[in-house]
Amino acid sequence: MITLPALCLAMASFLSPGCNEESPTVMKDPPAVPSDSIPMIPGWTLVWNDEFSGTSVDTNKWEFEVNGDGGGNNELQYYTDRPHNSFVDTGTLVIVAREEKYLNKNYTSARMRSKYRGDWLYGRFEIRAKLPWGRGTWPAIWMLPTDWEYGGWPNSGEIDIMEHVGYDPNVIHGSTHSKKYYFKIGTQKSGTVKIPNVSFTFHTYAIEWYADRIDFFVDGSKYFTSSNDGTGWEAWPFNRRFHFILNIAIGGDWGGAKGIDNDVLPQSMVIDYVRVYQKTP
Repeated sequence: MITLPALCLAMASFLSPGCNEESPTVMKDPPAVPSDSIPMIPGWTLVWNDEFSGTSVDTNKWEFEVNGDGGGNNELQYYTDRPHNSFVDTGTLVIVAREEKYLNKNYTSARMRSKYRGDWLYGRFEIRAKLPWGRGTWPAIWMLPTDWEYGGWPNSGEIDIMEHVGYDPNVIHGSTHSKKYYFKIGTQKSGTVKIPNVSFTFHTYAIEWYADRIDFFVDGSKYFTSSNDGTGWEAWPFNRRFHFILNIAIGGDWGGAKGIDNDVLPQSMVIDYVRVYQKTP
């Protein structure tokens, strides 16, 4: 018997291979790392992780955000907590964005956060994932402040570990936002790197967050650093605890800037693991 998660995954995957605008070479995914053999990183200690080795989302680690608010960016999806939009399957977390009528929206997806379940100040944050593709998709792996001590967005900060917009395939963005430096006034601190086959093979997205800087990596290679300029919280609110957010948006100010190709949907973001390390004393 085919289970619902397996059927959802098959449907999401069926539409993906071989359709990238750049016609990438499809490569075999490297094997997932077993949860009992997580590699050590010299100088770092693993303090929190999810290898998605169970049969369902671990709600001790993740909370679903359920709403159709548009994410503050005029996005078009309704985020649900249904297995139709997110599930654990064969050691991975799968988030699926779909075209469907749901509560006055034409698209559904999922957005999950670790708020009050996993919150940290400084460390190495590492996520291995395979991304959706196609115009209108906007997957993100990012962090928001847990306590908002400096006020509402963007005052208390935002850390974007990975963003990808489907109309610009294989280009990965890493950014930080604060009151002084954020995208709506054109001053955000951002870096980009082009990586082959982000939608057809797994890649590892990471940051190393220190008091004076945040370094951004893909597959172990650093491509960008956001530095503390020493001018106070308006420039650097990154001295308070943050939590993870994982989601696929559809459309929106950035993701939908060149329209939405409904023919590519459903699309999935497949996450092999999420790991947090802190400096070994």
